Amino acid sequence: MTQVYVAGIAMTVFGRHPERSIDDLAGEALQGALKDAGCKVDDIGIAFYSGMTNGPLQGQISIPGQVVFSKIGIEGIPIYNVENACASGSSGFNLAVQSLKAGTTDVALALGSEKMNIPDKVKAFAIFEGGWDVSRAEENYATLVKMGEGIVPPPGSESDRPYSKFMAIYAAMCRWHMKTFGTTQRQIAAVCAKNHQHSVHNPFSQFRKPFTIDEVLAAPPITYPITLPMCAPLSDGAAAAILCTEEGLKRIGADPKRCIRVAASVIGSFTHRGLDEPQKSAGRLAALKAYEIAGLGPEDMDVAEVHDASAMGEIIQSENLGFVPFGGGGPAAERGEFTLGGRIPINPSGGLESKGHPLGATGIGQLYELVTQLRGEAGERQVAGARHAIQENGGGLQGIEEAAVAIHILAR
Repeated sequence: MTQVYVAGIAMTVFGRHPERSIDDLAGEALQGALKDAGCKVDDIGIAFYSGMTNGPLQGQISIPGQVVFSKIGIEGIPIYNVENACASGSSGFNLAVQSLKAGTTDVALALGSEKMNIPDKVKAFAIFEGGWDVSRAEENYATLVKMGEGIVPPPGSESDRPYSKFMAIYAAMCRWHMKTFGTTQRQIAAVCAKNHQHSVHNPFSQFRKPFTIDEVLAAPPITYPITLPMCAPLSDGAAAAILCTEEGLKRIGADPKRCIRVAASVIGSFTHRGLDEPQKSAGRLAALKAYEIAGLGPEDMDVAEVHDASAMGEIIQSENLGFVPFGGGGPAAERGEFTLGGRIPINPSGGLESKGHPLGATGIGQLYELVTQLRGEAGERQVAGARHAIQENGGGLQGIEEAAVAIHILAR
């Protein structure tokens, strides 16, 4: 079977970049990945572009990848545009893996770039409103927020400022977990505080301010049990990965000691499961498939990056990935098991809450962190002796879960 490796990977600082264009950010990520791999643009045989903001925020409804790539030196080769909501970057990475395994080329590029911070914040937030079946938006919303019934928010725990409907849905998921498994707001805050503390050591992170659990709980509310630091921000940024077969590595002269093997690459999607069937969730099923492909299990993972658009996401995905039983994510987080130095460090980058969440670049940004960890180059946030890493990245909502989910397992 064809083996695929990450030869080069890079990301920009995620954050607010009012003076920079989407292609400028993409160009920085591309040049960083090329330098990391030790190759040239002409070595790339196929390219996948992931981005959601080009159309609704910049007006580039069609061919965003061809337009962006033409400005940063890529033309003539097959270029594909990939949209899978917040899992777009990971989906582009998966397609690059597939193209290499199919023998289309021996060097492939996956790149995501976003420009979310614009003067019209309402327009920017509206992007998220398209991340579900828009023909049934009110029905979707009513169904999802029902998950939170049975827990009455305390007085003063609702923001008087507008926020994305998705945050109300995340809050409903929190409340369902709380009433079903006994998860507490303090446990959710423990995840958030841990990730903000991790981000202090990440020079690419949008936020680098540490928080204690009590500070997270005392922060401005969004909607119970979510407070402001528990939420991913609007972010600008880009990330790029150059993947190769063994023949491609030889052709570009990559350093084999720094090349990380893609042990599994899986994309899954939602099913019409019941609330009482978490074992059938898209993330769980995709993770089981990835473990089977890699010939590894949860116990073999040394570090993980998971999708925490809100802090609750990390608890849910720690369970889906099999690190703890269903319902065990909150207590494990509070015990420090997911912290650097703990049993299975999760989101040493700071996660989406701290590092930032530029949609199409998010998944490749997660993979950047894991490659850096497996190379032993993560500095003060390094997980000692890391050999196997897993990524989970979800996108959109359908039914009662993410519409698309990506799982990647990387091996040193």
